[in-house]
Amino acid sequence: MSGELLHARPFTRFTPPKHPRVAMVSWLLRTLALTLAVSSDVVDVFGARIQTPFIRLPSDAAARRQDVKDIFLTSWNAYKEFAFPHDDLTPLSESFTDGRNGFGASAVDALSTLFIIGEEEIFEEIVNFTSHIDFTISHTTDTVSIFETTIRYLAGMLSAYELSGKKYPALIKQANILGTKLSGAFINGNKVPFGELDFNTSIPVIQTSNIAEAGTLTLEWSRLAKYTGNDTFRALAENSVRQIASLPAPIPGIPAQGIDPSTGQSVGAFVTWGGGSDSYLEYLIKYARITNTNDNLFADTWATAVDSSIHTLLRTSTVGNHTYLADLDDSATIRHVGSHLACFMAGNWIMGGKLLNNNTIVNIGLALNEGCWNTYASTATGIGPEAFGYISSDGDFTGSGDPSPGNLAFYNRNGFYILPGNSDYFMRPEVLESNFYAYRATGDVKFFERAVSATNSFATFLKTPTVAFAPIDDVDSTDSDFIDDMESFWFAEVLKYLYLTFDDPNRISLDNFVFNTEAHPFIAPAEKPVYGSGKLRSASEFEPFKATSGPLPLVSFSPKLPTKIPDQ
Repeated sequence: MSGELLHARPFTRFTPPKHPRVAMVSWLLRTLALTLAVSSDVVDVFGARIQTPFIRLPSDAAARRQDVKDIFLTSWNAYKEFAFPHDDLTPLSESFTDGRNGFGASAVDALSTLFIIGEEEIFEEIVNFTSHIDFTISHTTDTVSIFETTIRYLAGMLSAYELSGKKYPALIKQANILGTKLSGAFINGNKVPFGELDFNTSIPVIQTSNIAEAGTLTLEWSRLAKYTGNDTFRALAENSVRQIASLPAPIPGIPAQGIDPSTGQSVGAFVTWGGGSDSYLEYLIKYARITNTNDNLFADTWATAVDSSIHTLLRTSTVGNHTYLADLDDSATIRHVGSHLACFMAGNWIMGGKLLNNNTIVNIGLALNEGCWNTYASTATGIGPEAFGYISSDGDFTGSGDPSPGNLAFYNRNGFYILPGNSDYFMRPEVLESNFYAYRATGDVKFFERAVSATNSFATFLKTPTVAFAPIDDVDSTDSDFIDDMESFWFAEVLKYLYLTFDDPNRISLDNFVFNTEAHPFIAPAEKPVYGSGKLRSASEFEPFKATSGPLPLVSFSPKLPTKIPDQ
């Protein structure tokens, strides 16, 4: 595929209105703004901005922030009492798990949120704790995930260092130790890292990975390179993305989900914006923004992925006219499925569309956000499920069998149905993340009100009979069983995105910060006028795609724990 980027925003000509003086003043101001925007000597000042300057916080914003802070502190106090310094709280059994190698995942992952919500004393306590973690070994028998450890631990330390005004150099020392250990996933000159590493032997696990895990290091490792002076970190992460971006792809810009680090080649032909591919696509445009690189590979590959997704994956439900992105399976068959994980793409398209000055992408991002929010608005709890199916004009195939009569009845009411075995809410952030981007980009108060609704639903349906909050097994039941695990992204992502939706938009502005996939904000340079060349990547840049066989790729999300304890 080659050519101009889909529907680039046209030049707008203003005509003076035949109106009284107030309208004439308005026209003059708009004309002046346009003149300034296209003037070469000030275009950098009026560059590719994401946030609208016209956000008016409702009068109850402070109260809503306090609601989120109360949920955070209730969760935090329970974690400190029953789980710290371990990774995660199990709120029903009032104990802990160490699924992230026992480094204290919830504590480190919470650092940037603690700073943002103003809990300075706790923040300093956890900085001190983090400064003494032994990152040279795993504190469990588990191997270490390069992806999860990067987005939670490494990013948590780097973001806290920046947010605090670089007050704690021990965080960089620790990040350097951790990054050095993680770099052991690159062996034998491989451009693509293996996904898992035995920290105690520094030997990676030789197995298939996926593009999300292999392509979601650039933000964190380039920032680590900046503060350590060791550019190898950046080069390793960036070269992995370059390798992935060079691969033949089932549709332009989106390689197959699976990848073999030993060869750097694709495995299978599955295409999705969901788990296993999600954050690779997310970071293409975010890396372009945080580095302001003049290499258009990153922004242009992202634009090509979006363009081909619009042409190939975009679907509209036959009920409710909701906008979704389908998956494309190994047999090149459209799967009419969506997921909570994939709902990040709405915010990512809003952000990227703004950076490319492309209103078509922004508007489709907003439409995708509406489809994702509908999965919240349509359930008994007001919370969305893990995965869902729908019907569009080309059918209803999901790969999970035909929808049952009950599913069809639900679909006919709501324009989607919950896929069997996927009714749970695992305390994921993606729908609220995209809602946050939509609010900051438009200022439309409905997005603020949706965040209020979600906060109230969490307070009502995730509050356990013991301590803190927990995932639930059935979002369409007001009497659901709980799942005994409160992962660190509850602190790092969900509560941060809610709090920031209610916060002063100029404090952590999307024009001044870039969020990693775990919602840790990094300080960004002043934006460029536009990102990318304005053209799509040409098919001549790629070899013809041929599906390959191999082990099924891993996915980047955590599996639902099997242990459930009913609400007594």
